[in-house]
Amino acid sequence: MEIRILSPTAILGYGFPVQSLEYGVSLEPDVIAVDGGSTDPGPYYLGEGVPFVSAKAVERDLFYLVKASTEREIPLLIGSAGGAGAEPHVNWTLERLRRITQKLGTRLKAGVIYTDVDKGELIRKIESGTYNKPIPHSRLSPLKTETISNTKRIVAQVGVEPFTQLLKEDVDVIVAGRSVDIAPFAALPWLKGMDKGLAVHLGKILECGAIAAEPGSGSDGMMGILRDNEFEVFPLNPSRRATMTSIAEHAMYERTDPFREHIPGGYSDMSSVLYEETGDGRVVVKGSRWIPVQRRLVKLEGASFAGYRFIVIAGARDPDFLSRIDGLVSKTLESIRELVGDEGYSVHLRVYGRDGVMGDREPEPRITHEAGLVFEVLADEKDKAKTVAGLVRSTLLHIGWEGRKTTAGNLAFPFSPSDIDAGRAYTWSVWHLIEEENFLEYSRMMLKEV
Repeated sequence: MEIRILSPTAILGYGFPVQSLEYGVSLEPDVIAVDGGSTDPGPYYLGEGVPFVSAKAVERDLFYLVKASTEREIPLLIGSAGGAGAEPHVNWTLERLRRITQKLGTRLKAGVIYTDVDKGELIRKIESGTYNKPIPHSRLSPLKTETISNTKRIVAQVGVEPFTQLLKEDVDVIVAGRSVDIAPFAALPWLKGMDKGLAVHLGKILECGAIAAEPGSGSDGMMGILRDNEFEVFPLNPSRRATMTSIAEHAMYERTDPFREHIPGGYSDMSSVLYEETGDGRVVVKGSRWIPVQRRLVKLEGASFAGYRFIVIAGARDPDFLSRIDGLVSKTLESIRELVGDEGYSVHLRVYGRDGVMGDREPEPRITHEAGLVFEVLADEKDKAKTVAGLVRSTLLHIGWEGRKTTAGNLAFPFSPSDIDAGRAYTWSVWHLIEEENFLEYSRMMLKEV
């Protein structure tokens, strides 16, 4: 048996060359699968219920994908629709799909998967003693009733099973809420009884489009061909190629363990994998094994409102000022507390050029000849956030110290206004694994005509 899977782009709305898609479609794929979202942009999009990719970009991609899907009768599978994959994101994607079907004059039988978690039901599970554990390094505690109640939205990251269920209904398209990245890619192979370990590993390579190629790109496509004991991958653009290195590297992408790709129910063991280049920009992969696990865990993601955010971006080049930056910031915050108190707000500084990326995990904090300062102010009231941001900016701009030579100002501001309203802010409050025997528990499935 052989199943051909076309991955057009890393995320729906990231774009792709039409020529790449046309070439991929000419190879007669059995399914077109595309990831629609990610938690990479942070908790805001889940909390606010808005997408992180524009409607225009998604509709552009959907136009070509739906056209190819309907003309060739190839099912189109979309995971983590709309970015964060909550109900408003799924409905937003369905509206984009509706606009495209009207433009093309076609109708689609759509399978829809909502993965939103009922907070009341989740509280009952937690109170009954259901196993739950925060994701390692999340710095969170096990779930409690108060945390769940204060979380704006919670979604479950479902696995392959709901996709296979809807494929049995002979749907034209599946629009799914939050799901593991590989789910839409592994669904048809699992339904057809093909090797689960190989299918999951192949899905891992395909989920980011041509990022696994050389040169890599999230805005281009890849083709995967799954066979009984191996799979083959190659990019759809002649300017790219797959190599043993690029494919092996992507198996390690976003992994704490480079040999295991975990999804609900088990993992693909890649510790004995063999990679072989065929000499034409293609790579054949063998040896991935499916390992089921006893404890069936599902990841939950939830975002809580953290406050109103203002940011101030400034540059500094005075070596004396930079050598004293932490002490001067402490003095600035002391003076602000005298003016507005110390409740209802927080101030966080990132020093780019020292530890702006890694923060307190930076192994070698040091400042070169200049640094970029980003102040983030969070407050329970918008006006308070604006007030504190203005005080941070004005106080540090003019603060003095013994031996100071700069009298015109310590900071350079690239933007006017310098105090930027960043709107409502959210934090990850639910980032946990919960035990669930029935993997369809968090999948509300339905059929719709689009």
